[in-house]
Amino acid sequence: RGLEQHAERPFQMLFKKDPRYAFANQVDYLLQRAKQEYELRQSTSDALVDGGLDLDFHGFTRLFHARSFLTDVEFNLCKDLYTFCRSVLPLPELIIHLITDHEVITKRLAERDRINIATPEDLDLLNSFLIEWLATIDPARVFHVDVTTEDLNFSRTVPLLLDRISSLN
Repeated sequence: RGLEQHAERPFQMLFKKDPRYAFANQVDYLLQRAKQEYELRQSTSDALVDGGLDLDFHGFTRLFHARSFLTDVEFNLCKDLYTFCRSVLPLPELIIHLITDHEVITKRLAERDRINIATPEDLDLLNSFLIEWLATIDPARVFHVDVTTEDLNFSRTVPLLLDRISSLN
């Protein structure tokens, strides 16, 4: 499993307090996610990554650029880093796109016990960036799942995901 590790990221809290740390935060996340994916790919076991390199770039880096936390030059450097990483790491075999409504996401963001840079006001823009990116991916690699009415254990969704993952092997 590849988790985001918010507490261990050195620039996350700094960015939350001061937007000048946005660039360092994004480079740190992109590099950490690429390393994490590389390590997981060295294993013979299946792996599941929470968000990952692609979400960090196509979602959050683009969002922070749109919010002017990243300059054009900083964004382009993040894009170059992402593009290089993806040139040596293939796309994931399966991308799980969880879909839910605005109210559910807003509620879950408020309940999180961690730093949130993105706000409920960012959800539509963030979603538009993800939909735009997913449209460029072979549809056979994307598994769209509506989790609007799902419980916190994802008891209805997990069996569907396990079925889909096992069909890849």
